[in-house]
Amino acid sequence: MASGDFVSYIRVSTRSQGESRLGLEAQQRAINVYLNGGDWRIIQEFVEVESGRKSDRPVLAQALAHASLYRIPLIVAKVDRLTRSAAFLQTILESGVDVRFCDLPKIEGAVGRFLLQQMASVAELEAGMISARTKAALQSVKERGQTLGGFRGYTPSSDDRAEGRKVNTDRANTYAQRIAETITSIRAEGITTLRDIAQALNEKGLPTQRGGKWQPTQVQRVLARISAATAA
Repeated sequence: MASGDFVSYIRVSTRSQGESRLGLEAQQRAINVYLNGGDWRIIQEFVEVESGRKSDRPVLAQALAHASLYRIPLIVAKVDRLTRSAAFLQTILESGVDVRFCDLPKIEGAVGRFLLQQMASVAELEAGMISARTKAALQSVKERGQTLGGFRGYTPSSDDRAEGRKVNTDRANTYAQRIAETITSIRAEGITTLRDIAQALNEKGLPTQRGGKWQPTQVQRVLARISAATAA
């Protein structure tokens, strides 16, 4: 029986699934079953509509940052809902966040971190094997004289590209506002240079929007977004 506060992360693979709640409610039920009553609460639920093969998971980065900020566990319904990417598993390890998987209830604490490290190694090996098979297949096609590449049947319109840019901008602005309070507290301690703020954020285990380490240029962009939002 669980107790305490948690952050939950739920991923659905397509936008239509996100809108219809297909798969989303099943993951919510799995999380409730895992917690099994007790004195607990989900203080924030993060839902990401992404492909499982994509490495860019801005909502996952936000969920990790939130869990790290409040020093509470992140709970995920299924391990394959989090990532099959070695890079993202490594990001989770480096964030220092305690991640719980409902389908792997023992993966927590020191043993959990060890298992995540092994999973990252397996994911990296699998990616390497897939890459090697793909290169061999492409080479075989070239040797047969077939042409690779070419038109794929779809060219994004200017409206599509504009909508994509708007979505990315909205995500970046949302993340900037989430981390604004933390940056304000860092600056209040007398830490004011971009490099020192980046170091302080990394020491707190807060990832960037894309889940990586902070650099001065990224801090500068976030500060600009915070300033613009304040002036608006």
